[in-house]
Amino acid sequence: MTLITRRNALKLGVAGGAFALTTPSQALVEIVVTGGNFTPLPIAIPDFASSDPAFGKEIADIVRANLKRSGLFVPLDPASLPIKVGDVTNEPDFASWRAASVDALVMGSVERGGQVSSQVRVWDTQASAQVVGKSLSTDAANYRRIAHIVSDAIYASLAGGSGYFDTRVMYVAESGPKANRVKRLAIMDQDGANIQYLTSGKSLTLGPRISPSGDSLAFTSYDGGNPQVYLAAIGGSSRLLIDNAPMSFAPRFSPDGGTVVFSVSNGGTTNIYQAGVNGGKPSQLTSGAAIDTSPCFSPDGSRIVFESDRGGSPQLYMMGAGGGGAQRISYGDGTYSTPVWSPVGDLIAYTRQSAGGFQIGIMKPDGSAERVLSTSNSVQEGPTWAPNGRVIMFFRDPGGDTGPALWSVDIWGRNEQQIPTESYASDPSWSPLRS
Repeated sequence: MTLITRRNALKLGVAGGAFALTTPSQALVEIVVTGGNFTPLPIAIPDFASSDPAFGKEIADIVRANLKRSGLFVPLDPASLPIKVGDVTNEPDFASWRAASVDALVMGSVERGGQVSSQVRVWDTQASAQVVGKSLSTDAANYRRIAHIVSDAIYASLAGGSGYFDTRVMYVAESGPKANRVKRLAIMDQDGANIQYLTSGKSLTLGPRISPSGDSLAFTSYDGGNPQVYLAAIGGSSRLLIDNAPMSFAPRFSPDGGTVVFSVSNGGTTNIYQAGVNGGKPSQLTSGAAIDTSPCFSPDGSRIVFESDRGGSPQLYMMGAGGGGAQRISYGDGTYSTPVWSPVGDLIAYTRQSAGGFQIGIMKPDGSAERVLSTSNSVQEGPTWAPNGRVIMFFRDPGGDTGPALWSVDIWGRNEQQIPTESYASDPSWSPLRS
């Protein structure tokens, strides 16, 4: 059983001193996850009060959609609520909300001018107490962000930890016939909105990875004929990570963003290297005749998990960040690939292929407690973590004349769903929370 409680979230305090914060001696509302037996928390979110009612409804709709998509909440039909528009300035009539079987209630207001500003209060109707109150703002040019920031505040207050809605996802956008498919790097909000294309598609680009700061990326491009690792600011020009490599690919940033770890293939062998983002001579971390690839740092930067066929088939191995002394950690049936460490540090996600199928799974860093989250006869791979370590995104390709799509699943193996994109999509990389 996993218990998610808002107890720690009560320490969030109040931004700008807009509201007083009640801090009861114990958690008032709990979200308890027990695998498939979990029942999402019903939550009431009336339309946000606004001088532009249509805008208030739009923001509330985005908040409701975010929370529903998390799988931890069931937003109630706004038409069924005792009031249709939130009142953020006064205490609710708790008796009427309890009579409507509402345990958790969100009241919000939103206005836009030079900036978009919002106030939000989360209430526990059973205890007649406020959980959290916050004043929030963002730039008017990207007004949808205010709904994501509000969603994160609600999620944190009731589910603990942090939310993951004010984030972006980088991926490979694929279009055109399968035999001649154009692949471009793209970035979008986690809900599929605000898509921005970063490359033209003239050169094949693969495996984009967002930096820990969220403002730059590493990726593999075939611009010169052979695959090479490039770095770029998001929306800026790109440059080679290192010079004179026969083939380099599969990059990932270190937790501080100052180093990139990647693979170099030469003369039939593939080994793992690392290099600073500002140049300098790369250092080799593995050696031998095996194929060592898909390296990923631990969140504290002390270890690297990677894929290797040194034992005869692709499996997952662990070594120190300086290389050497690698130990195998995967021992289930089939082959393992694309390992990626949870931002929290407690789990590693991976792709496993066995019995003709593909699985997205998780295990502890020592290889124990392995659990398959998603199984499909379609190709599915490339997991990436939400910044709070509770949700994984990956891509699935059913084959035939169609193409891949992005999907997500939570760490309890629940709530699997497709992520909307304008085109076929693969190789997702989830950003940190935006600042």
